[in-house]
Amino acid sequence: MSRVWDIPVQDSTRVRDVRVAAEAASAHIGLGAHATAVAALVATELATNLVKHAGGGRVMIEPAGPAHPVTDAEPCVQITSLDHGPGITDVAAALRDGSTTARSSLGAGLGTCRRVSHEFDLHSAPGRGTVAVARVGRERPSGTASRARAGSPRQGARAGGVTTSLAHAEHSGDACTAVRSGSRVTLMLADGLGHGVKAAHASTAAVETLRRNAGLPPAEILRHLHTALRTTRGAAVGVAQLDEDTGRLSFAGVGNIGARLRTPDGWHHLVSHPGIVGAHFPATVPVREAAWGPDRLLVLHSDGLPSRWTPPDDPLLATHDPAVVAAVILRDAGSAARPERDDTCVAVLAPALTDRSP
Repeated sequence: MSRVWDIPVQDSTRVRDVRVAAEAASAHIGLGAHATAVAALVATELATNLVKHAGGGRVMIEPAGPAHPVTDAEPCVQITSLDHGPGITDVAAALRDGSTTARSSLGAGLGTCRRVSHEFDLHSAPGRGTVAVARVGRERPSGTASRARAGSPRQGARAGGVTTSLAHAEHSGDACTAVRSGSRVTLMLADGLGHGVKAAHASTAAVETLRRNAGLPPAEILRHLHTALRTTRGAAVGVAQLDEDTGRLSFAGVGNIGARLRTPDGWHHLVSHPGIVGAHFPATVPVREAAWGPDRLLVLHSDGLPSRWTPPDDPLLATHDPAVVAAVILRDAGSAARPERDDTCVAVLAPALTDRSP
């Protein structure tokens, strides 16, 4: 089921909690001793930096796939650090191994985190805070270069997200995943009704069903999900599918799933149809279609995110890892004065990354 570890880090006593959570997440997906140690190291460095240089923040740890969806991808441990701190004035310097200037970096460990992770990316804005996302997977053969290099050229659309649970519960009723089938990349977000284990059971069933039916169009996928979720309490589900051969994006949703598409004209809502997948399924499922291109960005979210969240205004944010984009949206939509009141998931579909400097 959907496991999440969401740890507020306000002082040094929580750093150990973050390390233990990274080890637990590694065991949950069956990582070996070396990969587990790497995940624990990265989590510890990110948590320590929050305390020392950001005035606190939070670390979210969860199983996730790579930024570039592939068929039958093995899960990684995704470690997300976010804060509302002073930000980093020189990101390139902060990512060099051994950087220790507190004015320009969150600490000395970011370069190490980048080097040892399978995938690593960071976004920072002075005065607004920093988001870092690292993924650690199974051990690579000796001598294999890390695919974690922020800025490496990539081919194909990218997808990712972040998930939290209400009151830092062990299970989240929300889940997202992305799967590739030929030229089609399908991003799904499921919000199991309610909270806790039963809600997580519904969203996990949706994830597993999508992986078996990723080659179908969105409306057909939702019908298969409806059948699979009949034995659960049901879920709200949004399915977005990009056909890279035709450059067309299709979206279909049932239930309260938010979807916004950025185009050169601004942000546009893609509306889901009322209903519950697994319980009250509509007779017809409307499918919204739109053109896709390098200037597009799609955001799906559950109703844990405020409905009037403000889209990010950084034009370069879309060049970052989609999970970084999702975490920035999650961070900027909330605050200590406005805590989350539900499980929350934000998922992002981003265009192919053709070139980017570290």
